[in-house]
Amino acid sequence: MDGLRLDGRVAVVTGGAGAIGAAIAADLAALGAEVVLADVRPPTGEGPAGARALRVDLASPPSVTEFADAVGRVDILVHNAGVSIVEPFTESDPAGWDLMWQVNLRGPMLLTKLLLPGMLARGWGRLVFVSSDGARAGSGGEGAYAATKAGLFGLAKTLAREAARAHVTSNVVCPGPTDTPMLRRVSDAEPGLVDKIARGIPLRRLGTPADVAGLVAYLCTERAAYITGQTLSVSGGVTMH
Repeated sequence: MDGLRLDGRVAVVTGGAGAIGAAIAADLAALGAEVVLADVRPPTGEGPAGARALRVDLASPPSVTEFADAVGRVDILVHNAGVSIVEPFTESDPAGWDLMWQVNLRGPMLLTKLLLPGMLARGWGRLVFVSSDGARAGSGGEGAYAATKAGLFGLAKTLAREAARAHVTSNVVCPGPTDTPMLRRVSDAEPGLVDKIARGIPLRRLGTPADVAGLVAYLCTERAAYITGQTLSVSGGVTMH
């Protein structure tokens, strides 16, 4: 099918060492993109063939600036990295709020500010922000996390308006319950949790990293050139909008 290749495009995936980030990177590479895996602990000897791995600490503005200088031209920027601290809001530590704000919102804002001008100058680009269904609908124990991830909605929609004439699109993807090592670690402390979650999903299963990656990759292609300013859930029907 025409319009689904990304040959010649350079794609950055933050949080590239995680399960969802690795799946996104693999799909983008399969479509022909040159992929840069960006993470505070970049993978070694892993990832798609030909992928580069570069360190970036999104909580550190100097690190973000250093990364932007090192990476060079970027056509596709997928903001997948995130930090979550699960606890009742009344028991939460504002120090944790600061970390989540720095990684989940300020980091993407700064990295976009540094890399977007190149996309505008070249007249083509893709911004994809991976948020969370918890940010759309609320999620017990994730008040601060949801607040910081919800900030991506406003940022993405504003950028969609500001960058449209340069053929740069900006969209948000919101994973619902997804089977990742992080979820499995949480479920180890509560046997039966995964099955309980799956029973509450209309499609009766958890999402997979590949489910999220497929949508992200599509939004980066020319076939999605007329989609911008949108917030799309990958939740198996848990949330419907």
